[in-house]
Amino acid sequence: MTDFDDTWLPKPENLTLLSDEVHVWRIHLDRPESELQDLAATLSSDELTRANRFYFPEHRRRFIAGRGILRSILGNYLGVVAQEVKFDYEPRGKPLLASSFAQSGLLFNLSHSENLALCAVNYSRQIGIDLEYLRTTSDLEGLAQRFFLPREYDLVRSLPDEQKSKVFFRYWTCKEAYLKATGDGIAQLEKIEVALTPTEPARLQIFPDWHLLELVPDNNCVAAVAVAGFGWQLKCWQY
Repeated sequence: MTDFDDTWLPKPENLTLLSDEVHVWRIHLDRPESELQDLAATLSSDELTRANRFYFPEHRRRFIAGRGILRSILGNYLGVVAQEVKFDYEPRGKPLLASSFAQSGLLFNLSHSENLALCAVNYSRQIGIDLEYLRTTSDLEGLAQRFFLPREYDLVRSLPDEQKSKVFFRYWTCKEAYLKATGDGIAQLEKIEVALTPTEPARLQIFPDWHLLELVPDNNCVAAVAVAGFGWQLKCWQY
């Protein structure tokens, strides 16, 4: 697993994404009000409508920050201003670049939890990322039994209480990252086999053409990125 302290680098002045690179951006969603106003000005009308549907102001502000910064990041790669970035949506709601940007080959995936978001970007490879804050979960063993394979459930159940939550969410993020990359839903969680231990990094079983990498974007959360194929290099940026 990666140590976030020496991995997340400041945003470079001249950003270049090579064909053999995967970039992951760490985004703090609690931004100053003045910045939020600037970010909101880049959103489309449907995004603003979505933002205004949130009951809690905190959730609305974080949505504006996440979507506005996503537009800024993608605009840098595409060579356009943030408000010119256009999205289409898959049936499950996953955003992807509109067909007008298809020639770029740019693919991305976004995940957020609490006040943090991660955005993974690359050219041409299917990619998925998932992020979860470590938190107390009622009936954690029951959830593991429902969504995990028997050997995964057995590992979670066998651990001391202080280790259960982290291993549970490591399993969850690894499975979810792969499913987000392929576009499959959460109902497939129990079909994705992940091999890991409390001290060893995770590996995807059965899917030899995929690479899975765990990330540690903050002290109290876990994350994973799944990328089709091998021979790529990871760079992590702080927005």
